[in-house]
Amino acid sequence: MDDHSATIRHWYAEDMRLRAPVRRNMNIVDAYAAVPRERFMGPGPWTIRPDTRPDDTFVTPDAEPHWLYHDVLVAIDLERKLNNGMPSFWAHNLDHLDLRRGERVLQVGAGTGYYSAILAEIVGRDGRVIAVEHDPDLAARAAANLEAWPQAQVVAGDGRAHDPGPVDAIVVFAGSTHPAPLWLDRLAEGGRLMMPLTGANWWGFILRAQRRGESFTARSVGGVGIFPCVGGRDDAAGERLQKALQNVQPRYVPIRALHRGEPAAEASETVWYAGPGFWLEHAAAETPASNPLLATRAERGI
Repeated sequence: MDDHSATIRHWYAEDMRLRAPVRRNMNIVDAYAAVPRERFMGPGPWTIRPDTRPDDTFVTPDAEPHWLYHDVLVAIDLERKLNNGMPSFWAHNLDHLDLRRGERVLQVGAGTGYYSAILAEIVGRDGRVIAVEHDPDLAARAAANLEAWPQAQVVAGDGRAHDPGPVDAIVVFAGSTHPAPLWLDRLAEGGRLMMPLTGANWWGFILRAQRRGESFTARSVGGVGIFPCVGGRDDAAGERLQKALQNVQPRYVPIRALHRGEPAAEASETVWYAGPGFWLEHAAAETPASNPLLATRAERGI
């Protein structure tokens, strides 16, 4: 390993630890330090899309890899607005996925494989990553890029329809208005689903759902704007979700459970959002009466 490259990646990984921030799973930091991002971005120079001004692109002056070791989007296909995602954003999300060594992961939307390699590093050689990519050209690139990670398998196909068998975690890298039924079917007990749930405008939040027997807890990990998932969009549901998110901070979406099927008539008052084949249960807002700590804070003017 080139010492200079290793030093740059180590700095980048520590920077992501602070930016995300990563608090729960330090294997994420190690993974960012281990995976060479340039391996997955194609030959440079590269087109960079800054997070604060994504339409004001920057072309790197040369093909030196150090340009990629910043918290930036890197364009994969500018015309389709397809990018290699923001490193701190995905570090934050993965920190809430609670991945452990040896676990089985389905990744939907592998792109060129960079985050597939990150996932493979996190679960280790005894784990397994099934990385599904709908675009056959991107899938071929990902397969070639991931040759050094035998625990990662690339599948060219529909990530909403591919059956991975039982998995411990599913992480989706494209926006849908509803989860695929197969995803919920294949989650093992305690398994976690993390997916961008996005409205008609492609904006929404990262939904984290966890299986508890036949039910699923649910919460938001934070906001997101992301490329749509093929086959995962319903126009009417997208409009409803966009409306539900008005005046709601994406990090504090008021939900507590995911239910399958259609909500019963008597449950209508508890429905925060309903999409094809599922609905999210509204979480009642805490009040000083229901939470003594809040009462104490209110009395103190906090």
